[in-house]
Amino acid sequence: MGAVEEERTVEEAPMPGSTTGVPQAHPGPWWARAARAAWRYVRRAPGTYVWLAILLVTTQVIRHVDPVTADRILQRRSTNLHHLQVSPVRVLLTSALWIAGGGWLSYFALYNLFHVPAERWLGTLRWLSVAVLAHVGATYLSEGVLGWAIHRGLAAPKAVYTLDYGVSYALAGVVGVLSYLIVRPWRYLYVGGVLAVYVYGVHQSRDYTSIGHLSAALIGLACYPITRDRPGAFDPAAVVRESWRRVRGWRVRGRRQPGR
Repeated sequence: MGAVEEERTVEEAPMPGSTTGVPQAHPGPWWARAARAAWRYVRRAPGTYVWLAILLVTTQVIRHVDPVTADRILQRRSTNLHHLQVSPVRVLLTSALWIAGGGWLSYFALYNLFHVPAERWLGTLRWLSVAVLAHVGATYLSEGVLGWAIHRGLAAPKAVYTLDYGVSYALAGVVGVLSYLIVRPWRYLYVGGVLAVYVYGVHQSRDYTSIGHLSAALIGLACYPITRDRPGAFDPAAVVRESWRRVRGWRVRGRRQPGR
């Protein structure tokens, strides 16, 4: 019996190099792989995607109610001069949960372009700090300009109830702080472009909202101390070189394919 048991043990043992008895990694169908890749992408910027999910819900709410109800909802969340005096914390929080102008998909693209890399680089807490500073600071600066205009008779007194809400101030602040992720000399080109866009907006619109956008971008640029000990850098030239190298590699492989 001992010999038989030993023989069975030898027969049942896996041969060298064999995968018998070793759990196999099954990649699964393409949709499962795509879902896993999407989840890995999302969980690296959780704050951004929670915010986008809230914006999706609020956008659908406004889309499916009548105009009078929509106006009432947004008026209660407006960071106008009246609400900043009577309930500043409530309106500063809730005004950043609604989209003003543009569709949700356009903000989905902008959030992936700016908020996602900022949150991954800075971490969720620092990224959120920049967004909050820009949102709150630009709101008070822009509304302060409006209050000054009302006091000087340059704007009507009823402007204290002006509708003011949205996420664009926070976005402008994050656009500004991303300057410090970009390596020199491209950083200076990026900062120049950001300032040119927002200064041009002030020149064209000459309203308190465009002043708020410029203020938010400047607040983002002033957040340099938050970024100093963060690792990582983005080199646009290196990205272009790497992309070109890959394109050349694909072209070379494509020319060799017929000769196989």
